[in-house]
Amino acid sequence: MIAVIDYGVGNLFSLKCSLTAIGADACITRDAGVIHEADHLILPGVGAFGDAVKKLRETGMFDLVKQEAQSGKPMLGICVGMQLLFDWSLEFGEHEGLGLIHGTVDAIEKRIPQDLDIPHMGWNSLSYVKPSPLFTDIPEGSFVYFVHSYSAVDCEEDTVAVSEYGAPLTAAVQKGNVFGTQFHPEKSGDIGLSILRSFCALKEEPL
Repeated sequence: MIAVIDYGVGNLFSLKCSLTAIGADACITRDAGVIHEADHLILPGVGAFGDAVKKLRETGMFDLVKQEAQSGKPMLGICVGMQLLFDWSLEFGEHEGLGLIHGTVDAIEKRIPQDLDIPHMGWNSLSYVKPSPLFTDIPEGSFVYFVHSYSAVDCEEDTVAVSEYGAPLTAAVQKGNVFGTQFHPEKSGDIGLSILRSFCALKEEPL
């Protein structure tokens, strides 16, 4: 069973619909017992990092999510959910993340040409940095859907895909059983469904 973690921040309905579309047994929950019993976890997220991590702590999910990921259970962070996997974010101050993947979340405006719009929003293609089981059946150059003004930096060791937007921006990361996509698989059509299907097929692996 896949537990989609409900901590008050996330595009839960469309994500649940996508999981249902691929035949996955999934539920939206903030119940610690259900999360512990689940064999896969998805951490969604939209909005600002600071608000998201505050709600993750207030709902008691911060330590629980970290412990479950460290147990070897496959976990996928999506958009701000991916950003929460990192050590720190510099969005509107300095905020501590889960520290499951080393790196920092910083403004893309520091890295891209000034004439490009912020947020980076819409369809963009993936370029692979290293193999990942998320993309086993996904051709390089496939398009996925992004909406973000901040992205992960200093995380080259665990970056598996980037997307070009005036500069290569981190699109997906993996460290052992912990995965993250800056883009939204649930908004990325058949490609996104294939990525979710690959995630759901993963087995437990130590971090």
